[in-house]
Amino acid sequence: MFKRLPPLNSLKAFESAARFLSFTKAADELCVTQAAVSHQIKLLEDFLNIRLFIRKNRSLELTELGKNYFQEISPILQKLADVTEKLKSTDNPHLTISVLQSFGINWLVPRLNRFNQLYPNIEVCIKSAEQDEGILGNDIDVAIYYGYGNWDNLKTEKLSEDNLLILASPKLLANNPVNSKDDLKHHTLIHVHTRDNWQNMATELGISDLNIHIGPLFSHTFMALQAAVHGQGIVLANSILAQQEIDNGNLQVVLPYELKDPKSFYVVSDTNRTNDQNISAFRQWIMQEMKYN
Repeated sequence: MFKRLPPLNSLKAFESAARFLSFTKAADELCVTQAAVSHQIKLLEDFLNIRLFIRKNRSLELTELGKNYFQEISPILQKLADVTEKLKSTDNPHLTISVLQSFGINWLVPRLNRFNQLYPNIEVCIKSAEQDEGILGNDIDVAIYYGYGNWDNLKTEKLSEDNLLILASPKLLANNPVNSKDDLKHHTLIHVHTRDNWQNMATELGISDLNIHIGPLFSHTFMALQAAVHGQGIVLANSILAQQEIDNGNLQVVLPYELKDPKSFYVVSDTNRTNDQNISAFRQWIMQEMKYN
């Protein structure tokens, strides 16, 4: 007979808060409020009769006992999650994939049926991610990240190296043609994530007076592409994400100049799940799909 165990919700809240050193981020991961996380931590501390965290004005630290407890229970909770997922997938294999909205809409979803045809027994669930924080939630099996590949504790494989293309809608160019690089100065520039990419393109083209400080700045490539499709300006966008709009005739290459994208797409998963057959199947499929598409 087991001795009395601490409540599982309290353990989950503690493990997440200890990993992030933040009640706020733990709340986001667990889809609860910050107050709920704080309450669960208090329950656990009362149960153990020890102090787990040192709460400061703008930071959170683990006590020595808290550090030791975190190191002990973290692999236990991970093992519990792994064996539970293994049991759940015995009769109904499933795969939860986290992707940025831009990549999901413009690249993955149009091709996903090919994966479903190859692996009809794997139930696929797609979740949209707002950003790449380098930490996979317990409900995510595999993810597509867009960045520099420097995420700790994740198995990463680069999918491709891509270029940034200068794109605009045919209607916009019909009304205001771009026949040379200097004509860019007469258009609104659309920015994605940062204004640095247009600055680097201006340097590459040798245009010293291209005003990159005006024009809308979008946090998602999808929104920036849609702005360009609707004739709101000229966008510098990742070739993979823009390909569908180019193929559909909604966007066209303005000038034959490209800039290497400093970021790349990666397929990532937990290093503790390298033997998961469903994850391996998706990794192999997307690497091949990206190679030939």
